[in-house]
Amino acid sequence: MIIRRKKAAAVRSAYSEAEREEIFRRFSIQRPEPKGELEHTNPFTLVVAVALSAQATDAGVNKATRALFQIADTPEKMLALGEERVRDYIKTIGLYRNKAKNVIALSQLLVDKFGGVVPQTRDELVTLPGVGRKTANVVLSMAFGQPTMAVDTHIFRIANRIKLAPGKTPDEVEERLIKVVPKHYLYHAHHWLILHGRYTCKARKPECERCVIADICKSPEKTCDVPAPLVELPRQVIGEAVD
Repeated sequence: MIIRRKKAAAVRSAYSEAEREEIFRRFSIQRPEPKGELEHTNPFTLVVAVALSAQATDAGVNKATRALFQIADTPEKMLALGEERVRDYIKTIGLYRNKAKNVIALSQLLVDKFGGVVPQTRDELVTLPGVGRKTANVVLSMAFGQPTMAVDTHIFRIANRIKLAPGKTPDEVEERLIKVVPKHYLYHAHHWLILHGRYTCKARKPECERCVIADICKSPEKTCDVPAPLVELPRQVIGEAVD
């Protein structure tokens, strides 16, 4: 019997190793300590916030969760609050009914299976209701300091648009980015790419004149070859994100 092994995604990038190094070197100067823009106080509230952010903006989630997390920042407190009251807090977020159900279900599973503590492995995290691979990767990175690549809509768009790590699916892009991003930049890379996509390489119209990698970028959509000045940006104010 012949066992055929699934081929790993090939390392595909329009950039040389030196160019990739330079891209992330510039991002590191522009944003030395990039941060996710979802407000949270601990690993549990981070899991909830990321799960709620599906098909919603970070800014919208932050507005809905500020009051919620003041009274329910543990799985036990969330269960005591109950699904109906959770719905009341998050009703401004899309798909809020199903999300409230998932928040209660994941809180129950955390209590029953993990002693109320958020697990620190991807395989365990994705067993929680409403938590997929992207959410798990965000939590592993932001809560536990693990170098992961959480491919959201911004990163998927950027990886394909600038041909850094093109792929047809988020999983394919994730696998390729892990291979093409210089290892010493991997920990912050997903935040750099998200923020670059949110504020510069925007979905509708990239603002190439504000891009620090405009001279390196190989996107057919780019409108400028002169990079923006490479200076450190003002410190991020979490909770002020505009998607």
